[in-house]
This record gives sequence, structure tokens and C-alpha cells, in this order.
Amino acid sequence: MRHGHGYRKLGRTSSHRKALLKNLAVALITHGKIETGVFKAKELQSYIEKLITAGKANDLNAHRYVFAYLQDKVATKKLVTELSPKYTDRNGGYTRIQRTRLRKGDASQMAIIEFV
Repeated sequence: MRHGHGYRKLGRTSSHRKALLKNLAVALITHGKIETGVFKAKELQSYIEKLITAGKANDLNAHRYVFAYLQDKVATKKLVTELSPKYTDRNGGYTRIQRTRLRKGDASQMAIIEFV
């Protein structure tokens, strides 16, 4: 039973789930907006907002912390130098999730996640 368990498993092993969230985060940082399943978007929202909060410090430790999660130099640099400074006056709530459509193949609810 779930009983307040802290995250969604998304039907994947822990390593697969970690890789999925990392790739979704890099895509979101690169493109600013992506479409994915609702539950993936909700997990990604928590994942990316922690990284933006850490990136607000804009120092070497922030770069190292974010890079440890993303493993992508370009995305790390963009998040720490461009995205995080935009949210210095905001305490969380950096992303928005909008439900869009049902996917044709399996009727799964899709959503767009984007930066506010």
C-alpha cells in the first residue's frame, strides 16, 4: 500500500525512473515547454523546482549540485545563469501544468508543463 509514500514509481525501476526524470528535466530546460503524461509532469515539477531553488545561489556549488542531477553542461549552465535568476523574488511555483488531451493510443491524459 502507498500510505503517504513520497513519489510515484511510474512503473519503472529506480535507475530507469531517475534517467527518465533527468531527460525530461533537460528537455524542459532546453525547450521551455514540453508535453508528457500528467503523472510524469507532476513528478517532473517537484524535481525541477528543487533544482531551480538550488540554482538561485548562482555559485560553484549550485553548478555542481545541479550538474549532479542533470549530467548535461548546457542545461546546467542555462538553468543556473538564465532561469534561476528570473525567480529570485518567487518562493516556489516556477512551473505550470495544463492538462491538454487524451492520447490516441491508450487514452492517457496528457499535459503541458512549462515555466511560469
